[in-house]
Amino acid sequence: MRRTSGGCAGVGIVEPSTTDPAPSRHGPGAWWAGLAVCTGLRIASLSQRAGLGGGSIIGGRVTLAMHPGALRKLAARRRVVLVSGTNGKTTTSHMVATALATRSAVAHNASGSNMADGAVAALAAARDAPYAVLEVDELHLADIARRCSPTLIVLLNLTRDQLDRAAEVRRTAAIIGDLLAELPGTTVLANADDPMVVWAAARSAGPRTWITAGSCWSADSLSCPQCGGPLAQRWSRWHCDCGLRRPTPDWWLHDGVAYSNDSATPLAPRLPGAVNAGNALMALAAARHEQIEAEKASKAIGTLEQVAGRYATINHGRHTIRMLLAKNPAGWAATLSMLNNSRPLLITVNAREADGRDTSWLWDVDFDVLRGRPIAASGERAADLGVRLSYAELDHHTDIDPVDALNQLPGGEVDVVANYTAFHSLRRRFISQG
Repeated sequence: MRRTSGGCAGVGIVEPSTTDPAPSRHGPGAWWAGLAVCTGLRIASLSQRAGLGGGSIIGGRVTLAMHPGALRKLAARRRVVLVSGTNGKTTTSHMVATALATRSAVAHNASGSNMADGAVAALAAARDAPYAVLEVDELHLADIARRCSPTLIVLLNLTRDQLDRAAEVRRTAAIIGDLLAELPGTTVLANADDPMVVWAAARSAGPRTWITAGSCWSADSLSCPQCGGPLAQRWSRWHCDCGLRRPTPDWWLHDGVAYSNDSATPLAPRLPGAVNAGNALMALAAARHEQIEAEKASKAIGTLEQVAGRYATINHGRHTIRMLLAKNPAGWAATLSMLNNSRPLLITVNAREADGRDTSWLWDVDFDVLRGRPIAASGERAADLGVRLSYAELDHHTDIDPVDALNQLPGGEVDVVANYTAFHSLRRRFISQG
């Protein structure tokens, strides 16, 4: 065999020589696995150069098509941390990766490609990294975890998202519970404030650590996921007569200090909102599990000012724009607390495959609290959004094109809240326009 050059240099991949044996009928040989990874990397690079995207999805898909076992092979001999849940995956995985990077190299799907192809691309791009931090879609967690033997699973929250794909939250929680029961060697860091998460994590065959990461959305947990009875709520505590209840936390946050049973660490994330304080606490607990010093991890987490464009400030014409992402009712509940009451607001909504085609979730968002500011409705589903805002009796104007809608708002600071594809499309547009 000979080492590759060119696009695969430095990744430790081998190409077949003329004397290499062909793959056996029992599965691809090592040389074929290397060729599959190399090909995926090259395809990803071509996609980037052609301006077709980041390349992580197409590169990972090519690698998996050539070698279906690539994820297991690439994850072997690493400490793999999976971060999953309905909301907060991207932010929390960035926090965890930043903390672990204080010790060593980290493979991380930083672009947010959170299915198997994105995981493969991230691992292939950092073949020598001893750590891997992978954001994973909650519906794909079981498949990916079974293939990469994670050291740690960080489970944030479980709520409705993409109603045409994952309408039944309890079913998602049950599938994750089945997975965790199969992984005695995996530690689970779970949000003690989310009943769905607690019900799933309670079945874990491995160690569990309970975190008070908060929950600003309870509409999907009004009944007990275990027995179907009503959940009693008092302050942040909840319980059911069947025995399911909020666990005693191992980590909690109070007045900017993260406490565990044996430590107290100042924690001051720069990202806004209580939800990001909870994400930071989860990330700190994950870093401590991986033996990163608490103070060092906290300092690293506090350096993040934006994540994949979220919370970034962009100057565009006569506007200074703050970019926020909200893609479901729970995400909006968290985002509403971050909005400046005096700023004009641009909302942009699409309904592509990555968003979910069903926009009925708009009716569960408490838009009424937005009264008293200029509002623009935009995006491919601007009409749906405009009807919802009209029923909330909010003054607004509607324009499918988000930039045209923005230009009709008063100059100065503007908050922009967009769902997934609308966010990335608008961000790329702003970047291309300088």
